[in-house]
Amino acid sequence: MTGDPAAALQTAFRAAMAGVCTPVSVITSVAGGRPHGTTVSAFTSLSMSPPMVLVSLDAGSDLLALVRRTGTFGVNVLGTGQADLALRFARKGADGFADVAWSEQDGAARLAGAAAWVGCRVAGVHQGGDHLIVLGDVLTAESRDVEPLTYHARTFGTHLAHPSAAAS
Repeated sequence: MTGDPAAALQTAFRAAMAGVCTPVSVITSVAGGRPHGTTVSAFTSLSMSPPMVLVSLDAGSDLLALVRRTGTFGVNVLGTGQADLALRFARKGADGFADVAWSEQDGAARLAGAAAWVGCRVAGVHQGGDHLIVLGDVLTAESRDVEPLTYHARTFGTHLAHPSAAAS
């Protein structure tokens, strides 16, 4: 057998996951009045009773260390017109908040114009490979009527309802 089987599996897995449409969110926290944030695609609801979410953060990320220290984080689910914010907060070392409108809520930075906001208190942190899974008890949740920003096939897009979907 030629090549590294682990590397081949990782490449195949990355390609398979590129075919999964995910929401694009910026996870934030605030310490000493200074906001911090990073773009993630691994965010989902976990429970309705009680309301909980989960987010996956790189084990070595500065934001994860801050979230663990403060015990709070916010989820800014981006809208279709906010791809620039997704790219901005995906860059390591850059000040993503430079010239970005935000306010502090629930111990985290709430980005102006996001499609949805979920403020959370850390309920638990669990190992998940090279990432840690952060569980959050929802403190507040709000949404706006805008199309979400999604990530699929390594590009940004949005979700559109199927023509046969009945309005509810």
